[in-house]
Amino acid sequence: MYMKAKIVFTLTLFLLGLCSMASAKVYLVSVGISDYPGTKQDLKLPVNDAKTISWLYSKNSNAIYKQLLNQQATAANILKALQETFKKAGTNDIVVFFFSGHGYPGGFSAYDKLLSYDKVRKAMAKSKCKNKMIFADACYAGKIRTPGKNSGNAIAAAQKANVMLFLSSRSDEVSIERRDMENGFFTTYLQRGLRGGADTNRDRIITAKELFNYVHAGVVKLSGDEQHPVMWGKFSDHMPVMVW
Repeated sequence: MYMKAKIVFTLTLFLLGLCSMASAKVYLVSVGISDYPGTKQDLKLPVNDAKTISWLYSKNSNAIYKQLLNQQATAANILKALQETFKKAGTNDIVVFFFSGHGYPGGFSAYDKLLSYDKVRKAMAKSKCKNKMIFADACYAGKIRTPGKNSGNAIAAAQKANVMLFLSSRSDEVSIERRDMENGFFTTYLQRGLRGGADTNRDRIITAKELFNYVHAGVVKLSGDEQHPVMWGKFSDHMPVMVW
């Protein structure tokens, strides 16, 4: 009798958890920069990457997103979008910052100038949401862990802010894009994973651990072991990243 009651109680908690996650809203800021004016460092696929992630999350009826492409994606506009979009999120909602473009040690290359991770973190910290994540598809993305002169310690900052960072490559690797593909290698497997490919237990909730395992394996195989996504920060392996 005791065992039956315990099973019923456990099942009830599980179902309540599913209902809570299913009702969670997603707040997304999606940035893609293919055109870097005045340089020879233009990219082919970041705009497509950002559009793909925006479309994917917009399929979720609760998703609210802001998309910034090329000249729209100035450092000031990105920070403004993060603050205005994420302040609407509740404690149990999900906030996502997706960036595809160039990175640099300690941050991101916006359309007009460098944008430090510390500024992004502070903008995200203003949200009361406890499920915060950053996806970055950028060459040498892992260098966010190697702070520049004034960028602060990105690792400690991520841990303090309870932010999950999922980066497309190690600090000494390029993030590969191929002309015959619609998205970069990382974004290709990221969107496949979020569409259900990473949901290994088929509970329709994709967790951080499930997503990492799926994306990492796919990118490493597709790149011939030349690109290795990394994930770090202070978060639970079971943190929901998508309810699909």
